[in-house]
Amino acid sequence: MSLNKKTVDDLSVKGKRVLVRCDFNVPLKNGEITDETRIVAALPTINKLISGGAKVILCSHLGKVKNGPNEGESLAPVAKRLSEKLGKPVNFVADYNVTGDAATAAVNAMNEGDVVLLQNTRFRGKEETKPTEAGEAFAKELSDLADDYVCDAFGSSHRAHASVSVVTKYIKEKGGNNAVGYLMQKEIDFLGNAVENPVRPFVAILGGAKVADKLNVINNLLEKCDTLIIGGGMAFTFLKAQGCEIGKSLVDDEKLDYCKEMIAKAEKLGKKLLLPVDTVVADSFPDPIDNPSISVATVDSDKIPADKEGLDIGDKTRALYADAVKTAKTVVWNGPMGVFENPVLAEGTKAVAKALADTEATTIIGGGDSAAAVNQLGFADKMSHISTGGGASLEFLEGKELPGVFAADDK
Repeated sequence: MSLNKKTVDDLSVKGKRVLVRCDFNVPLKNGEITDETRIVAALPTINKLISGGAKVILCSHLGKVKNGPNEGESLAPVAKRLSEKLGKPVNFVADYNVTGDAATAAVNAMNEGDVVLLQNTRFRGKEETKPTEAGEAFAKELSDLADDYVCDAFGSSHRAHASVSVVTKYIKEKGGNNAVGYLMQKEIDFLGNAVENPVRPFVAILGGAKVADKLNVINNLLEKCDTLIIGGGMAFTFLKAQGCEIGKSLVDDEKLDYCKEMIAKAEKLGKKLLLPVDTVVADSFPDPIDNPSISVATVDSDKIPADKEGLDIGDKTRALYADAVKTAKTVVWNGPMGVFENPVLAEGTKAVAKALADTEATTIIGGGDSAAAVNQLGFADKMSHISTGGGASLEFLEGKELPGVFAADDK
C-alpha cells in the first residue's frame, strides 16, 4: 500500500496552470467557518506551487448539495479565509457552473503565483455520478483549465468523482502530469505503512456503533495486526456471539455468525482479540445525547441487566486496553469506545486517547468520530497522524484501492 506516486515535488510547475483538488468541506455556521483544519492542511501544497511559479487553480466540494446550488454552501467563506492564510488575494469564481466563461477568463488573466478558487464542484450536479458516466464533460472542462493536476483531497479520494479521478484521464491525454499533494502523500505513508509494513507490536483499535460498518476492516486488520481491540457499540454483537447477556445494548443479530468467525480466526492466527470485560450501563440512550445528568452504573460485560443498555467501556476494560497499547510500536485507532459526545460516557474514549498520547508508538487516528474525539478531548497534538478522511481511511484500512490515489501517475 506504500504507493510510489508522483508528488508535487516531482513537478516542474513554473508558468504552468495547476489544478488542485482540495478538501475544503469545512463546517459552516451562519456563513462563518467553525473549524479551519482542512484549510490549514492544504496550505503546504498550495504554498509549494505558488513558490514554484505555478498558476494555482483550486477546486473542492462543500456539503451534500441535495437541493441544488445555494449560497449557504458556496466556497466564498473559504476564499476569504484562504486569502488571510496565504497572505495574498484568492480570486473566487462564484459561477455556479464552476467551469464556465467566468472561470476561463479568470484563469486566462492569471500571472505566476496567482491563486484562483472555483465554486463548489457539487453545484455542477455531475460531480457525484457513478464512475461509468462520472460527469465526463465536467471532468474534461476542468482539465481544459489546467496543464497539470494535483489531488490533495484524501477525504474524497475513495470516490470516483469527476474532480477527483476522472479529470486525470483528460490531463494525461494532453500530456500533463497527475500527482498527489503533501497531505495525500502523508496519508498514504502513515496509513499505508501502518497496515502493510508496521513496526511491531501492531495494535489496532476499532470502535463505533455497528459491526456492519467495519466488516472488511476487522477481517483485514486481523491478518495484519498483533492485537485487535474492540469497543463501542459494535462490541456487544461480539459479546452476544460469545453467549453473554447484553440487555438492551445495541446489537446486530445478522452479524453474530460473522463475529464468531472473527473470534475463531483470531484464535487460529494466534492474534489477541480484546473485548470489554466491564461496561458502563444506563436505563436508555441519553436524550439529548450530551445530557450530563444521566444515571450510570458499571457491571461485568457478560452480566448486563435485561433493562440496561451498555454505553461505554468500564474501568477494568480501560486499564486492559491501556496496557495493550503500552507495549505497542504502531497503533491505529478508528471509532470511539462509547457515547463520547456525553461527558459522563466519554471516559472510555478518553482513557484510550490518553493511552495513545502517553505511548512512544506511532499513533494513527483514522478520521471521522475518532478524530473528532481526539480533538475534542485535547489530545490531538500528541498523535503522530490524524487522518483527514473518515470513509477514505476506513477503505484504506480495508485494503481497498482508492480511486483518487490510484489515478495519480506512478513515479
